[in-house]
Amino acid sequence: MAEQPIYPNETARENTALPRKTFILMLMAIIPGMMMVMIDSTAMNVAITNLSHNFDVSFDTLQWVITGYMLAMSVTIPLSGWFSDKIGAARAFMVTVTFFVIGSVLCAMAQDVNQLIVFRIIQGLGGGMIQPIGMAMIFRLAPDNRKGQIMGMLGIPMLLAPASGPVLSGWLLETISWHWIFWINVPIGIITLALASRHLLKKSPPQISVISKEKKSLDAPGLFLAPSAFVLLALSINLKSSLWAGWLMGGAGFLLLVWLWFHELRHPHPILEVRAFREVRFRRGMLISWIQYIALNGSLVFIPQYLQNFRAYSPFEAGLVMSMLAVTSGLLMPVGGRLFDRIGIRPLAGSGLSVIGIALLLLSQMNEGTSGMMIGGIVGLMGIGMGLCMMSLNTYILQSAPPESISRVTPMTSASANLVIPLAIAGLNNFLLMRATVRETETVSGVLAGLGAYSDTFMLAACIALAGALLSLLLKPNQKNSDPQQ
Repeated sequence: MAEQPIYPNETARENTALPRKTFILMLMAIIPGMMMVMIDSTAMNVAITNLSHNFDVSFDTLQWVITGYMLAMSVTIPLSGWFSDKIGAARAFMVTVTFFVIGSVLCAMAQDVNQLIVFRIIQGLGGGMIQPIGMAMIFRLAPDNRKGQIMGMLGIPMLLAPASGPVLSGWLLETISWHWIFWINVPIGIITLALASRHLLKKSPPQISVISKEKKSLDAPGLFLAPSAFVLLALSINLKSSLWAGWLMGGAGFLLLVWLWFHELRHPHPILEVRAFREVRFRRGMLISWIQYIALNGSLVFIPQYLQNFRAYSPFEAGLVMSMLAVTSGLLMPVGGRLFDRIGIRPLAGSGLSVIGIALLLLSQMNEGTSGMMIGGIVGLMGIGMGLCMMSLNTYILQSAPPESISRVTPMTSASANLVIPLAIAGLNNFLLMRATVRETETVSGVLAGLGAYSDTFMLAACIALAGALLSLLLKPNQKNSDPQQ
């Protein structure tokens, strides 16, 4: 029996009939590369203490291993759309994976902390483009009537990666050495390149391999403005320096961002497709997505801190509690994807953010008697909300953008997330410290003051999530799959 085409009766894909088997093989060529970057990023968080002892340097110095990597990613994320259009998405994906693997080899061979920081920057230059290019390819390959389902299924490996990264890192640190945190990327990268060469380049579907024959002028100012703005904004958040220096860098980054905005609106072939914000669906979808990042990702970092500081949990025990997030969200993401194709975004975004808000409210009521099983259940509840709305919102945003600009929209969404999440963490952390100071004046117990500060922080995050649930009522269904029930 002949394979059923993944694009039946569809001419919008340049008459390309993509068999299901071919589509699955292409996904298998893309996903490992994306997972490799996410595993590496989360694994490094666990390794910092070990590396500090090995190189005999302070935590502040070694923190640049993470900060330098993040800044390098901020530089290249805006360039991924232009690079894809220039040489084709499939080739661009393979080049960036190769660059990341080379950076990983250099990191594994580093002899001192300065070399490691430089080599991590090289690694980040490749890593920054892998995820937006991969996401754009998968979205283009997916049939229109199954985009939500496929993007929801994509969320499973994308969540398994950050969940398994710390566990894998801890095992490698205890059984072998820190070098293998980077060496392990080599076989994964080679497998990714072999699969991509066979299933992406040789099959060459037009939606990921065609290079536009139109002569497009290079957006040189955008090439300068976008990385400069993102680096300055990221530095202002993460660099520990004097207050005035942080404000100066943040102000300069904001001004460059405004300049970039107006420049990209006028340029015929911009690096970042900010004109997508003219579409009301895209604009509202991005707003709700940012609220989700603030409430969910901004608060997740504080749960392990709470468990270890006030409940005497070991890092492994705290990791087990946090793994419930990956388990429940991984189970719900395919369900959310299927529901998105049937009922649209509004019910999913509203219910997902509401569940996240309720879970955060429950976290704000924790006390010394709350069992670990109960805390794990609450974290799992957050994962349910995340599974319902995260990938559904991403799919809705991409569907709201012009199809021909997807390669420049995905870098913009990735770059915005890279700025919103650290801003949220920094803002909630400042709120936590402020509430701890206030609580100390109200009670003689420092422990009670700390517990109260965490409760207040979770309560604030809950209010943000519930406000997002209300705002999600403003989301409009996409025209091509509009549902009268919405």
